Amino acid sequence: MRDVFTKSLVGVASDPLFVFLTGDLGFSALEPLRDAAGDRFINAGVAEQNMVSVAAGLARSGLRPWAYSIAPFIYARPFEQVRNDVCLHNLGVRLVGNGGGYGYGVMGGTHHALEDYGSLLCLQNMRVIIPAFDADVEAVVNQISTYERPVYLRLGRDEKPADFETPPYAPWRRVIDGRGPTVVAVGPLIGPYLEPLRALPEASRPRVWVVTELPFDAGSIPAEFWSDLSDSRHLVVAEEHVQQGSAGQSLAYLLAASGRRVDRFSHLYARGYVSGRYGSQAYHRKDCGLDAASLLDALA
Repeated sequence: MRDVFTKSLVGVASDPLFVFLTGDLGFSALEPLRDAAGDRFINAGVAEQNMVSVAAGLARSGLRPWAYSIAPFIYARPFEQVRNDVCLHNLGVRLVGNGGGYGYGVMGGTHHALEDYGSLLCLQNMRVIIPAFDADVEAVVNQISTYERPVYLRLGRDEKPADFETPPYAPWRRVIDGRGPTVVAVGPLIGPYLEPLRALPEASRPRVWVVTELPFDAGSIPAEFWSDLSDSRHLVVAEEHVQQGSAGQSLAYLLAASGRRVDRFSHLYARGYVSGRYGSQAYHRKDCGLDAASLLDALA
């Protein structure tokens, strides 16, 4: 998604309030944006805490800054600056983390973002957006380019099948219809699930939703989702994030708070490093039960 993100930002860089900061990352990818933004493209160096504080100052002065790095370096390393400088003052800083979840694979735990949106959603005023498909990115960039509040954009890889037609962007989208359980997948994790789930017979094929914006409340969830869940009474949530602070926990809370009931609730989530080894993103998903085969088992 990074290349699509760059192209999308070039489209909004003509805004005189636009400023982009990178933590010494994006070589061979961000050059078109650098050329379009000119002196409003700033390489802040390997100094993420300072970069976030500078972005907060720029936002306070009326500009619209974006701060970009590998995901854990934009939320974990400068967490205090995000909390104190950005969120406590409700400033319009756009934090962009590339390679959410296990996206950086063999580079290991220091480069994985498994607790990012849960941690950030603990902070005041924060909004999180997790595009599921390449086609979502331009819509999201245009949406948040004028935000006057903190937002975290978590980028991953578009892994949908070649023949899948991406529906127009929305925070909640039903991408597969059927008569089986109700599945909610967060962001690009939906990609590897689409082909095996579409191949199931209609009677057992789940009603599959992809979610791309957090937090959510009962009023922001489509009535069609509640209808699907009322009919199936089996909810499966899958996300490349730890259980604590997850979308699955939020949905479970909303179910309890609203008095809705399901017969089964299954939650697939990032379990860290079950095998004690590092590998590709696909390896880690399989290792902790986030692959398509594990999802199919949860539907049975």
